[in-house]
Amino acid sequence: MSDDQMVTIEVDGRKLEAKAGELLIEVTDAAGINIPRFCYHKKLSVSANCRMCLVEVSKVPKPIPACATTVNNGMQVFTRSPLALAAQKGTMEFLLINHPLDCPICDQGGECELQDVAVGYGSDVSRFVEGKRVIPERNIGPLIATDFTRCIHCTRCVRFGAEIAGIRELGATGRGEHMEIGTYVEKSIDSELSGNIIDVCPVGSLTSKPARYQARAWELVQREAVAPHDSVGSNLHIHLRRNQVMRVHPKDNESVNECWISDRDRFSYLGLYSEDRVTRPLIKTEGQWKECDWQEALDFAAQGMKKARGGDGDQIGALVSPTATLEEMYLTRKLMGGLGSRNVDSRLRQGDFRGEESAPWLGQSIADLDNLNGVLLIGSNVRKEQPIFAHRLRKAAMEGAWVGFVTPFELDMNYRAEQLVSSPAGMISDLAAVAKALGLSGSLVDDAEVSDVHQRVAEKLKTAEKTTVLLGNLAVAHMDYSLLRHLGALIADATDSVLGFLPEAANSVGARLVGVAGGDGLDSLAMLNSPRKGYLLLGVEPDWDFWNPSLARQSLSEAEFVVALSAYRSASLEENADVILPVAGFTESSGTYVNAEGIWQSFNGSVKPMGEARPAWKVLRVLGNLLDVADFEYNSSSQVLEEARDSSTIQPGGNSSTPGELNVRTPAAGLVRAGDVPLYASDALVRRSNPLQKTNDAISAAVHVNPQVAKDGGFSAGDQVMVKQGNTGATMALVIDEAIPDGCARIPAALSGTGELGGQFGEVTLEKA
Repeated sequence: MSDDQMVTIEVDGRKLEAKAGELLIEVTDAAGINIPRFCYHKKLSVSANCRMCLVEVSKVPKPIPACATTVNNGMQVFTRSPLALAAQKGTMEFLLINHPLDCPICDQGGECELQDVAVGYGSDVSRFVEGKRVIPERNIGPLIATDFTRCIHCTRCVRFGAEIAGIRELGATGRGEHMEIGTYVEKSIDSELSGNIIDVCPVGSLTSKPARYQARAWELVQREAVAPHDSVGSNLHIHLRRNQVMRVHPKDNESVNECWISDRDRFSYLGLYSEDRVTRPLIKTEGQWKECDWQEALDFAAQGMKKARGGDGDQIGALVSPTATLEEMYLTRKLMGGLGSRNVDSRLRQGDFRGEESAPWLGQSIADLDNLNGVLLIGSNVRKEQPIFAHRLRKAAMEGAWVGFVTPFELDMNYRAEQLVSSPAGMISDLAAVAKALGLSGSLVDDAEVSDVHQRVAEKLKTAEKTTVLLGNLAVAHMDYSLLRHLGALIADATDSVLGFLPEAANSVGARLVGVAGGDGLDSLAMLNSPRKGYLLLGVEPDWDFWNPSLARQSLSEAEFVVALSAYRSASLEENADVILPVAGFTESSGTYVNAEGIWQSFNGSVKPMGEARPAWKVLRVLGNLLDVADFEYNSSSQVLEEARDSSTIQPGGNSSTPGELNVRTPAAGLVRAGDVPLYASDALVRRSNPLQKTNDAISAAVHVNPQVAKDGGFSAGDQVMVKQGNTGATMALVIDEAIPDGCARIPAALSGTGELGGQFGEVTLEKA
């Protein structure tokens, strides 16, 4: 009988149609028939070890687990028969033997699966009189609190680590009631998806450490939101109490994030309550910051912008965070247009603006990533940049897909992948060699040297059925991004692959759709290389959000007037801005993000802005009124959205690329910096989430070089070295790392201590400090 053939079964006297081979518990769930369970989870493998879902099946001598039983034609199932109920109640009694009666102090109380099932299948009196087992609490990191005495051995967390996160960090030791869940040695849980074990745990054994003892489940109000960090656009449930975000959970959306979210999306909300929050307007007078009321600050900002705009308005520009909402971006562009300026850009970490490209989107649906047979990623540390995309690519790899990377340093992967690791200049050579192996010719390609590895990559892409070529954050930051994009497009075309991009931030695609990125004005680098008299900064911190932070700080300091709309204060912002207008943060304002697939996802504010902060779209609206910009009257963000949608002439479609000039800028000799942005340094909110900053992924500024480079320079691990990049320099520790190729120094960006350096890619020299 094929799996596509339909069968008829009977459950509690009710006729049901199902696919042959489908699990009984899936059929009953679809029909709304409840069968109790603990170990079963729709996204995990079947373990059938809790035995709570035992049911009676005709002609079977004993109860069998519904989660491990496939349906057959004519099967008769009884979920509430005396035999089934006796088995379920007996299982419940055994599960409660060692479980502590601590529901009043357990964070899971009120939303606990064990509580719910115990009401229907438990007894009010325990027959167990022996001593209960007790397991000491284990510290597995700053994000997850443990109480393994409550554990019922469902192994969901173990299976999640092995099957979804791809890291076997938790396991089971011992047998029977002596079985314990824990790490194989005393260590933290370091997966970028680790927080999901909080959701899969059916009891209070694994809970959120930052939210521990902060609120009871029945005190919380639930709101919906969209994650503000990467371009996945994960759907979220925000849990509130008294106008404060208490925790963040995933909202199921099978086509976007399934039922998972990254730890960055789950725990970044704690940055809302940072001491750096700006709660009142600030203006700088005679070099000193002072608080003032909104009217004074807005008048001050409007007058300064009028003065700085110059005669034709071209002397003013706007630099916008790619995490800003679509409404904020649209109003910023319209405000600049009203002042006569077309200089608006959100591509703050792009290193090369030669050539043209269409709206850089994924090129396919997010769900399509699961079913790929071949993937080539160029300049992408996808696991640490877009963890949900990485999870989907891992699913494809586990089904046999070939996955390859062209990368300036070896990546820590949780599945088998082929990595072409070379210096930043070598990345261009590797792609050119792959193109040549595919039979292509032309500039860049003709002189390439093809190795067996390049031939194998070409063959994998050419022979696989569903393939894609994806460019990531490191490619965008590369000094020769236009060349990487051009070569990637050639390879994709030659192999009938989909050319796609893994956009950096929540609204990188949206910025292009409303003309904030790729418009007809100056790009972000041009605005800094040719300083403007005035700047409007939206959600930007000069030290950490620019491709070249040293250049950004210098250009801003030379400006006559700088207006900053920001939720946070920072040293570099206070140094360069003349007025700081406090704006709402994540969950505090309505808006829209357009994810990598091109899906427009709108959301409402969940809590009131802190202090006197206001939604940025409202602040921009008032600035537009004060500056006499025409047609700038809006009563709601939905009005702005409607106008932005109507005015957008670009839609995500087929990705295309025009390279412009084809000369290579990246030095082929010497030491070249590769500056990735670490997972928990991507934006202002994440940088201020204390629990995330205590994880192992929250790295410090350092120079990573291989042993040969260290030996040649006379350096030892831990030495303090002076990094010189052009006319900039900074002192930091040296790390000897086998993952770094010759000719490359990995110096992560957006970290404290890197703001004095130049571009994320560029020639550097090292000296002993």
